[in-house]
Amino acid sequence: MAIRPIRLLGDPILRSECEPITKPGSPAVRLVADDLQETLRDLQARNGFGGGLAAPQIGAPLRLIYVEVDEPLFLINPQVLDIGTDDFLVWDDCFSIPDLLVRVQRAHNIHIGFQDLKGQRQNIEAEGAMAALLQHEIDHLDGVLIVDRPAGLDAFSLRQEWNKQHARDGRFGDPFTRSAP
Repeated sequence: MAIRPIRLLGDPILRSECEPITKPGSPAVRLVADDLQETLRDLQARNGFGGGLAAPQIGAPLRLIYVEVDEPLFLINPQVLDIGTDDFLVWDDCFSIPDLLVRVQRAHNIHIGFQDLKGQRQNIEAEGAMAALLQHEIDHLDGVLIVDRPAGLDAFSLRQEWNKQHARDGRFGDPFTRSAP
């Protein structure tokens, strides 16, 4: 296991469509999974926020994401199977684009199919902040970044300015937990 550097905006790997994983239980996949987990936990400890990472963010162009909100969860080859009819706006952030927040529109409810680290098929239903987080991480697997999904006018803000303008008034929720009214 190792803490990997985060690939930043401009790195071509972030714009690549990731390869499906054919052997979920392989040592190579386990190594990337362990590195994702260790790297995210390091980022959380240093920054005080962050709910997930996608494999391309640490340089591995594989369809693998790791989220840790209530409990650790690895998703191999995740696919959005269904989305609800309600959307919501959220100020989203990304470790690959430090200090930038982008207001994006996300589905409030999603149903995702994926494989776990043993290759077993799983499903998860998510709503609100968790749904937004999963959509964000799955976008990474398709080479899509938050800067590609701005919603409305003034959809971009530097973190420092966002904190001055919005963090205390509650109008936009907490960008670190991706909640929004």
